[in-house]
This record gives sequence, C-alpha cells and structure tokens, in this order.
Amino acid sequence: MYRRVGSALRPLSWRGLSTAPSSLGVIGGGQMGTGIAFVGAVHAKLPVIIVDTAEEKCQASMKFCEKLLSKQISKGKISEEDSKAALSRISTSTEMKALCETDFVIEAVNENMQLKDKIFATLDDVCPEHAILATNTSSISITQIAAATSRPDKVVGMHFMNPVPVMKLIELISGLRTSDETMQTTRALGMERCDRRATSSSPPVGEMLV
Repeated sequence: MYRRVGSALRPLSWRGLSTAPSSLGVIGGGQMGTGIAFVGAVHAKLPVIIVDTAEEKCQASMKFCEKLLSKQISKGKISEEDSKAALSRISTSTEMKALCETDFVIEAVNENMQLKDKIFATLDDVCPEHAILATNTSSISITQIAAATSRPDKVVGMHFMNPVPVMKLIELISGLRTSDETMQTTRALGMERCDRRATSSSPPVGEMLV
C-alpha cells in the first residue's frame, strides 16, 4: 500500500515486502557510486560493497565516505558512534564475485553501453537469482541493459541525483519486462530505507511498439 505525497508515492510499510534487501552492492567507486554507497550505509543501514576495477578508486571512495561522515559529525547530524558504525558497514573490492551473496546491486559507471553490457552480464552470473540489478543511468534504455541478463524482470533504473548525499530525489525507470515486485522493492528501498523522494517512469513509447 502507498500514499501519494505530491507527485511521489510513499510506501505505508516496508514490512509487507518479502523481498526487502539485506545487503547492497554498488558498481563504480566514483562520485556517484560513493554517494549511493554512503546513503545505503548511513540511511538504509545496509552492509554495502563498493566494486571498482581500480584499487586506488576503492581507497579514494572509502576516504570520501570518511570525509562525508566527518562533515555530518561537525554539523551535528550524526554521532561519532553512528559514524563509526556506518563506516564499518562499507567495504570495497576489485572483484565482481564479491557480490555473490548481495541482494540488490546498483551500477553507477560511465554512460557506455558496451561497458554496461559487460557489467550486467557478469552480475547476472555472480549474483543470487533473487537479486535485483539496478542501473543509475539517466539516458540508456533499461530494456536494452536488461537484455544482457537472463533476469530482465529484475532489472530496473534507479537514477540518483548528484550530489547523492544532498539531493533527495530519485527517478525509478522500468524496462519492458521489469516486474511490479521489482519496482515496489526498489521504490521501498529508495524511499523508506534511503529517505529519498521518488518519481516513476515507464519505457519510452518506441520500445513498447517494438
């Protein structure tokens, strides 16, 4: 059940969803990926794994999270104890196989279709069958990205606005075969757990006519 707040839908309860994720993976240790990981660890209080092929990017991502948490402490928005707890929930890896037990993964790399194809094909192989695979893309077709997997019903667009720790709006985008359950779980994660406001978009008319 949902209630409407302005143009967004807010879930009345997370408890009604049997697919609530217990862990989060983020592909890409850049500014967007790190911001998403920060929100997942601080607001959703989920264990988060940041995956990037470059070890230096992983280290830089952790340092950025530490910097963000220090700012939160100085502004009185979080205690030192809660900051340490949030940081302990974030880990990094240069290997996709680190996501083999992750329930929900958000890809946040460059807008390169070939790169995304490779990432989603790999995620499809290493992640559990129930895992939802989300992309932070703002311009590439969700249906096209989902075609790289054997689970198009579990592929969804989850576009965070930059800078992620500050901006409260997310755009949820379905592909042609994205299931209602996937959309509901993604919406609840974004709104109830990550404390964002959400708008939803359907596949472009051109895709629906194919």
